[in-house]
Amino acid sequence: MNEKEIIASRIALELNDGDLVNLGIGIPTLVADYVPKDKLVTFQAENGIIGLGPLTEEETNIVNAGGMKATILKGGAFIDSITSFTFIRGGHIDVTVLGALEVDQEGSIASWIIPGKKVPGMGGAMDLVTGAKKVIIALTHTNKGQSKVLRKCRLPLTAAHQANMIVTEMAVMRVEKDGLHLLE
Repeated sequence: MNEKEIIASRIALELNDGDLVNLGIGIPTLVADYVPKDKLVTFQAENGIIGLGPLTEEETNIVNAGGMKATILKGGAFIDSITSFTFIRGGHIDVTVLGALEVDQEGSIASWIIPGKKVPGMGGAMDLVTGAKKVIIALTHTNKGQSKVLRKCRLPLTAAHQANMIVTEMAVMRVEKDGLHLLE
């Protein structure tokens, strides 16, 4: 497994039967591929899918929130954007898994801009971090040899004090009031 697959497979272990889970773009989109078949987890995409299935190489007119070709599971549904964000803002999402450029020991997340560079933007991350019951951050541990898990984020924040867990290819950490607790 590569770094991203290691992260995604470890996050899949955090999901429980019956969870409604939103997957952000990047590494989070891989999580659905690692949920055991006997575990009933429903994936929601902010672009209006409840019952999102795994990614596919086949031709399809279904895409996840990151624009990647995806599938929809039997019983899944397409909903409009307003309804999708009502689920998110209304606190109906059990877990959201989001990528980040940086995360810090207080659970603050920087995921939307690197000053002077073009990046995709924030998307629904601000809504997801406040609406989901649990926020898991998925990111590679370093960028050009520098840790992306910091004492304090240097980049502009998406949200302050919202992450509950951080998963990298090197560690699994829980965010507590007194800082990060290394689980693995």
